[in-house]
Amino acid sequence: MILESLRTSVRTLYPQVVNWRRQIHQQPELGFAEVRTAALIQELLQSWGIPYEAGIAQTGVVATIQGSRPGRTLAIRADMDGLPIQEENPVPYRSQIPQRMHACGHDGHTAIALGTAKLLFEQRQRLPGRVKILFQPAEESPGGAKPMIAAGVLEGVDAILGLHLWNNLPLGTIGLKSGPTMANTDRFYLQVLGKGGHGAMPHQTVDAIVVGSQIISALQTIVSRNLDPLQPAVVTVGKFQAGDAFNVIAPKAELWGTVRTFDPVSAAVIPKRLEAIVAGICQAYGALYELDYQRTYPAVHNHPEMTALVAKAVHLTLGEQAQIHPEMSMGGEDMAFFLQQVPGCYFFLGSANPALGLTFPHHHPRFDFDETALALGMELLLRCSELYCGFTAA
Repeated sequence: MILESLRTSVRTLYPQVVNWRRQIHQQPELGFAEVRTAALIQELLQSWGIPYEAGIAQTGVVATIQGSRPGRTLAIRADMDGLPIQEENPVPYRSQIPQRMHACGHDGHTAIALGTAKLLFEQRQRLPGRVKILFQPAEESPGGAKPMIAAGVLEGVDAILGLHLWNNLPLGTIGLKSGPTMANTDRFYLQVLGKGGHGAMPHQTVDAIVVGSQIISALQTIVSRNLDPLQPAVVTVGKFQAGDAFNVIAPKAELWGTVRTFDPVSAAVIPKRLEAIVAGICQAYGALYELDYQRTYPAVHNHPEMTALVAKAVHLTLGEQAQIHPEMSMGGEDMAFFLQQVPGCYFFLGSANPALGLTFPHHHPRFDFDETALALGMELLLRCSELYCGFTAA
């Protein structure tokens, strides 16, 4: 293959990619506030001479590697944002910002995309068409894909790729499947409005904690008793907050939760059943409620042809021993919005290494990954670019 020589380039660049990843890891930023991260990206792109646009969807950056002759346009997407988590990793590159952490691998995604951009630019004379690298803000929340699309980043794009470092799989294992891959993600915010009073006189009150507890228990029956058991779905209450004192019955309870589905029927049934349960329990106990149910990210659907292209790139990179699993996740991703607009594929790159203690799950205070995956991620994206664009001999 034309890009076989780039394996050496990847290995040479790898230590610098690790350094970029660790710089970003030390300065995590939340959605639409990725100012330092975007500045680092722009600084590097400018130093390499790669044209870019900044300030897209507030902090997004788009780099364009223009080839030597006309051809197709491939986009590669990398998310940049961190999470509001206090890091507990005893490593020299741990987060320097309190209550901020890269706990999902986005620092690695950004570093991989930077390395890919640099190496593609060095090979631009062999490139028909062009490759656009989309450095996207706010994947975790509230979502940067839609505003980037609205800003026109997909104009002229024929296909799109993205990868997610994945501690649910061992290093080097690939999670890849055509069709639905990650779930619809909905959110709900519920306030139970009871009547407070003295803890010793419950007959004078409507206890919001009791009502909220009954609601949480009953919501678990939606999946087990209202949905097709062959269709995956999750209803989770992640926040239950009520009360201020040991001897005061709480007048109000706040419940926040998330709903995950793949099946459109399940996605339609759950919000109706959820509100019916809330309304029925509140009525039975004499409470009122306020419910805000929000649709957020649609399901990630991979295009068959682009999935096959990634599979071919995996085998070219890892050989016959390549391990590809048809991975699905109830996690959500706003990569879904890009995939609604153009054909593409979003795949998982295994990054866990038990021998190094790198097995903590995503969004955990001890999350970290085997940085060897950074080199593998670069090579896979380069292979995909070669296959899609059709690199020529020098």
